[in-house]
Amino acid sequence: MLTTDQKGAIAEAAITAAAIKLHVGVYKPVFEGGRYDLIFDVGGRLLRVQCKWAPRQGDVVVLRCRSCRRTRDGLLHRAYTAAEVDVIAAYCPELERSFLIPPALFDGHTQLHLRLAPSKNNQQSGVNWAGDFAFEARLETLLGP
Repeated sequence: MLTTDQKGAIAEAAITAAAIKLHVGVYKPVFEGGRYDLIFDVGGRLLRVQCKWAPRQGDVVVLRCRSCRRTRDGLLHRAYTAAEVDVIAAYCPELERSFLIPPALFDGHTQLHLRLAPSKNNQQSGVNWAGDFAFEARLETLLGP
């Protein structure tokens, strides 16, 4: 079983590789512990990127949009905000795919679900389709024409 640190390292490596394949400059902050893991140079614009491991659970990719650390009072969970992170890049190991999540979706939320198939009750309202957040497509929209 992988540790959370190992999962994070795998996600970061997969996201880095995906970005480099798309000719995006990828840079790492000098020190650990900040709110973002990577910096993408996308069309001359620098984006603060938080990388996340996002497992598949049935027809849903589960993305935890928060950090978790131990304090003397117990675990401290803190959601990511648009003021701290420009995008969240999520790697799903079961699909071997990455997704790029804009701040409008994660700001103020601790968890998101990206649907891979329709829900059993055919709910359409408020559904986040995984395909709409495919890493390659989202990066291309940021790169522009």
